[in-house]
Amino acid sequence: MEPLITVVGATGTGKSNLAVDLAKRFNGEIINGDAMQLYRGLPIITNKISVEERQDVPHHLIDFVDLEEETWRISRFRNECLRLIKDIHARGKIPILVGGTSYYVQGVLFHDGLVDKGTEDSDQTSDQECGGHQEGSSSARSKDWAILDAPAEVMLAKLREVDPIMAGRWHVNEARKIRRSLEIYLKTGRPASEIYAEQQRQRQATIDHVEGAVTGQLRYPTLVFWMHAEREKLYTRLETRVEKMVEQGLIPEAQSLSEYLRDKESQGLHVDRTRGIWVSIGFKEMEPYFNMLRAGNSSDEQIEALKRACIESVKTSTRQYSSKQTRWIRLKLWTALADVSATDRLYVLDATDPSAWDSCITEPTERIVQEFLSNGNLPKPESLSVLAQTTLEERTKTYKKENQTDFTVKQIACEPCGKMLMGQEQWDLHVRGSAHRRTIKSIAKRAQAQEYLRSRASAEVPEETAPADETRGLA
Repeated sequence: MEPLITVVGATGTGKSNLAVDLAKRFNGEIINGDAMQLYRGLPIITNKISVEERQDVPHHLIDFVDLEEETWRISRFRNECLRLIKDIHARGKIPILVGGTSYYVQGVLFHDGLVDKGTEDSDQTSDQECGGHQEGSSSARSKDWAILDAPAEVMLAKLREVDPIMAGRWHVNEARKIRRSLEIYLKTGRPASEIYAEQQRQRQATIDHVEGAVTGQLRYPTLVFWMHAEREKLYTRLETRVEKMVEQGLIPEAQSLSEYLRDKESQGLHVDRTRGIWVSIGFKEMEPYFNMLRAGNSSDEQIEALKRACIESVKTSTRQYSSKQTRWIRLKLWTALADVSATDRLYVLDATDPSAWDSCITEPTERIVQEFLSNGNLPKPESLSVLAQTTLEERTKTYKKENQTDFTVKQIACEPCGKMLMGQEQWDLHVRGSAHRRTIKSIAKRAQAQEYLRSRASAEVPEETAPADETRGLA
């Protein structure tokens, strides 16, 4: 048995603390699965676990990548992570993968023919794989792969040529998904839609044989702990955490990033601000404040007001990110496990009340891991808590596997949000969602403001431009 324990959950739920607890109790080593924590330094912005909090437990892939290095793609992370897992197993220890970047974690948990083909044993980066595992001249391959750095509309046009079914699924604003579909075609020489359909047929063929399905799709005997919390209480905790980060030096740390970026740009060096550390929460929100400081033409009151507004923006982005992480686990990870009949490997832990850590986290995880490692009888996931029961039962009721891979359903574009919805059910969920409502409200407010300005402009017609008869009447 070569087990893998994974801890996922929204930011601020205590993933790192649980991982350390498990590592100390079960002879484990921790692998970081958070894209931002790969970077060296920046401990506050990336919210790294401190050296003291690690309690001498080995941590891998943390403080690992320099700012100057190219941003890691998912394949680079996956290959390095698989190498580490193999090494940890070889030393008789248990790897514990702690995920903040959910698609990184999911790429490690599951066999994926779309990315594993020809790259399973490679430690090359995604861009290098195209030359190392495909036939043809290197110059031709480089030209083909260069399109992955092109604007979204260019990638989408190419995707329509090679895989019109997948192209029809994505809105032009969904650049990451478009790039991913095109990358699959470049790696395999086959349309992603064709491979997805083939994989679904294979899953369906084994879906009634639980053990066969699990071992066929999961890379390792896997146990997943989902650190979950009631949203409003988690939001309150996150706001407090941001305030603490500010006290610890978030602003100077973000300012040092801003100065680094200015220095690179002054040297004429292009920095892709849409990827890597440059999209980290805490840097981009504080940048307007740094720009005002550099401009030097604002009053102290204006500077302080903008500073407070930027800090509030950090809080808002943190709340939104936590919701995004939860949605990914609920919709993507749970669905992937359900597709291989492995939802019994995912345990929801109630992290709402930190004071109840022992009873809600420590005791159940120790019991579950012991049974898991001894091939014993695992408890039912919904039996752990009321939160676990309601969360899992709700997801089970709404899960419809056929909607996940049906490429023939009606596609509905939401232009205001820049999204493509697959089928009426997705559309109905989308229009009821808070994000869509906020977008529509924002558009309505802008239209209202523009109408007000137009009415003001028409009312303020200069006297000399008034019609002659009106002028005579006034006289």
